[in-house]
Parts: sequence; C-alpha cells; structure tokens
Amino acid sequence: MKRLLLAVAALFTVVALAGAVGLPDLAGAQDAPEGDTITVTGVGSVEAVPNEAQMSFGVETRAPTAKAAVAANADAMRRIINALRQARGRELATQWVSVYPVTNDTGAVDGYSASNSVSATSDVDDAAALIDAAAEAGANQISGPGLSSSNAEALYRQALGRAVAEARARAEVLAKAAGRSLGEITSISESTATPYPYAERAALDAASTPIVPGEQETSASITVTFALR
Repeated sequence: MKRLLLAVAALFTVVALAGAVGLPDLAGAQDAPEGDTITVTGVGSVEAVPNEAQMSFGVETRAPTAKAAVAANADAMRRIINALRQARGRELATQWVSVYPVTNDTGAVDGYSASNSVSATSDVDDAAALIDAAAEAGANQISGPGLSSSNAEALYRQALGRAVAEARARAEVLAKAAGRSLGEITSISESTATPYPYAERAALDAASTPIVPGEQETSASITVTFALR
C-alpha cells in the first residue's frame, strides 16, 4: 500500500513539473501548417536568323520494266548526289527508294516508275546554289528548305534563363501585393519547347532560287514555386 501511494505521488509531481517548465505541446506541433508558397510560370524567347537549310531532292523515272526503271533512276540519282556535293551540300542521306507499276486507262500495266529521294544540309547562303545544281542535274522532286540554327541548344538555354527571370519577376509582384517577400525556390519544372519560324520566308524563281531566311523564335517555358517570407 505504501508503494502504491508513493507511485501516485510521483506521478502528480511529474505533471506539476510539466506545467511549470512548459513542455512542448505535441498535439499543437502536429497541427502546425507548412510554410506558404507561390507558384508561377515564366516564358522566355530569343530571336535569331537561322544559318542552316535542310532540303530533299528526288527523281522519278519511268521505263517499260521495273529493272530498267530502277537502273535509270540510279543513274539519275548519282548525277544529283554528285551535283549536291559539288554545291557544298553535306549530311547527304537517302530517304526512300520505291518502284511501282504504272497502269493505263484500262487498268493494264503500262510500265514502271522508280523514285529515289535524298536529303541534304547546307549553309543558308549555299541553299540557292544547292537547289539550282540539283535541278540542273535532273532532280524533279525538290522540297524545303527547312531552316534552323546550328547553335540551337545555346539559344534554348538563353531562352530558358529569360524564362526563369520572368517567373521571378512575376512572383515578386504577387508577393509584394500580398505584403510578403520571396524566399528560396522550392521546385522548378521545365516544359518542352521547340523553335518555330518567326518571319521565315523562302521564294522560288524560274531563273534562280533566292532564299531569304528571316528569323526564328526559340522559346522556353518553366514553372517555379517560391517560398514566401
């Protein structure tokens, strides 16, 4: 009985001491809200004149037999490839080779058609000469140019930096309006973006082939979350 009374007395003593020294309120600590944040988006862009042109050059030939059509097409494509190389074309690559029967009005096979296409890249300043050389060599299927910048990755990184700066500027305006200030970045995510023509123009003329590159805009978009103070 004496031991039981001593244990009860000790328990009351611990409770009294807890109230006196102010032990932490664990229930209150669990209910404390997390720090406030603000999430904004930012978009940055960079304009640049593209310096590379990508084009496709093809030739279609017809002959009474498939073998003759393919042989004639191969000879024609060799001449075109040689002309492209002499006109400073680079990164030449075959895109497709095809052969198919040609029918007349009655549905009967009236010969065969063979096609071959090759892609090539050049500096924008050499694009006109490349087109003219291919056409003179016998190309009867020409498409392009697709214009791009050789330093596309550097342009994108520059646009990305501008996007982050814009996101911070927006967040600062919102934080100030709420009577707060920005803290550290707690999260940041990047959206996929690609260059697109800003004022791209290309004109073809019967006598020559002028190429006017215009400008391309490279853009980047990000989403940033800041802590608020």
